[in-house]
Amino acid sequence: MSGIDSALMWFRRDLRVIDNAALYAALKAARRVYCVFVYDTEILDVLPSRADRRVEFILQSVEELGRELAARGGQLIVLHGSARAEIPRLAARLGVQAVYANHDYEPGALARDAAVAHELLPCQFLTRKDQVIFEKDEILTLGGTPFSVFTPYKNAWLKKLEPFFVKPYPVDQYAGKLASAPGKFRTFSLADLGFNATNLQALGIAGGAAAAQKLFADFAPRMARYRDARNFPAKKGPSYLSVHLRFGTISIRELAHKAWQSVEEGGGEGAATWLSELVWRDFYFMILHHHPRVVTHAFKPAYDAIRWPNDKTLFDAWCTGRTGYPIVDAAMRQINQTGYMHNRLRMIAASFLVKDLLVDWRRGEKYFADQLNDFDLSANNGGWQWAASTGCDAQPYFRIFNPVTQSEKFDADGAFIRRYVPELARCDARAIHAPWTMSLDQQRAAGVIIGRDYPAPVVDHAVARLRALELFKAVKP
Repeated sequence: MSGIDSALMWFRRDLRVIDNAALYAALKAARRVYCVFVYDTEILDVLPSRADRRVEFILQSVEELGRELAARGGQLIVLHGSARAEIPRLAARLGVQAVYANHDYEPGALARDAAVAHELLPCQFLTRKDQVIFEKDEILTLGGTPFSVFTPYKNAWLKKLEPFFVKPYPVDQYAGKLASAPGKFRTFSLADLGFNATNLQALGIAGGAAAAQKLFADFAPRMARYRDARNFPAKKGPSYLSVHLRFGTISIRELAHKAWQSVEEGGGEGAATWLSELVWRDFYFMILHHHPRVVTHAFKPAYDAIRWPNDKTLFDAWCTGRTGYPIVDAAMRQINQTGYMHNRLRMIAASFLVKDLLVDWRRGEKYFADQLNDFDLSANNGGWQWAASTGCDAQPYFRIFNPVTQSEKFDADGAFIRRYVPELARCDARAIHAPWTMSLDQQRAAGVIIGRDYPAPVVDHAVARLRALELFKAVKP
């Protein structure tokens, strides 16, 4: 597009300067570019807690983004209010001809963007792909339909991948067009936004692109071991970049390029496995785009007919990490205390809620949405529907995780359990996975009486498994 005197770049979940698709497009097209971020009250006001780590992470990231733009001669205008109203109002005040932003895929965000685009007229609203490598209809079956099974999708994704798709956008080449807006704009603290400080700093989690690059530099030499290390929550296996991908403080193109390059250079199964995880992310974005009903319904409609018992006492025990199954309780205490849960544990905890406690997957999905620092609707929904056997390419309903054998396999010496369930710290490595099997003398020796110091199992897994199978058999997929 040409002939634009001034444009406005609206940052959302892309809080970085480097390799930002919409920022690049705006800078290339316009003579001067203003930049804005809105603390959107339509999002903030419905958060369940006034101490939300994500808000603090965003605040840090926005502050760094402002410094990075200022270092290039620009300015980040920061507003607090409804983005639907604030963006058109600011665009009119600045007299811009176009507002640029990167694509969003969630139904609520799409509705917001449609409203903003309408209010902006005749100013244009122009968006670019930035969150994913391939989106919407870019990867289709040979019949021209969306994939619903991951492996053939991944094969098609890898076949289409070429250097162009992971090439970074050279933003700094046009950074001289960044502009400062006339007038005064305030800055915001957590208190200004109506939020309280969290334990984010104590956890060693930092927002911003610099922190993302530090994590990536730490992970790069570990990538070759990712396939073997990723399943063990007590080991340093993951990249820990998920929250940075969620808020766009690092580019997906940079990560995919590094993984793909490592594979091409013989990086082995570790790099290939990590690349597959990035493909999963694109896959779930694609599913959400083509099937927005999954936000509230099962991908496989027949499973909406399941009559979940939804025992509130059992759900509360799961939420608080008091189920009597140590690996599940450790996982839930991890998410409650840190806002993070290891991916293997997400599968175990989700399977346990749905298949052992017989609670509707949507309740667990909502709990994770409220707690996770890296909450992303498409991935969270996809993961829960996978575990619940209601989604596309899901875990078959008759394959049900046994929480004890999962614990023995992926936390064999109980290191992770001991960290988050200190009541069991003195149990030996064999008993810690099923402490109710200890004799009373053994319990006393370990300093934990089951049923008093640590709960007895709230359900019998073998019995619960059979009940779950009956629930699923009662409906026709």
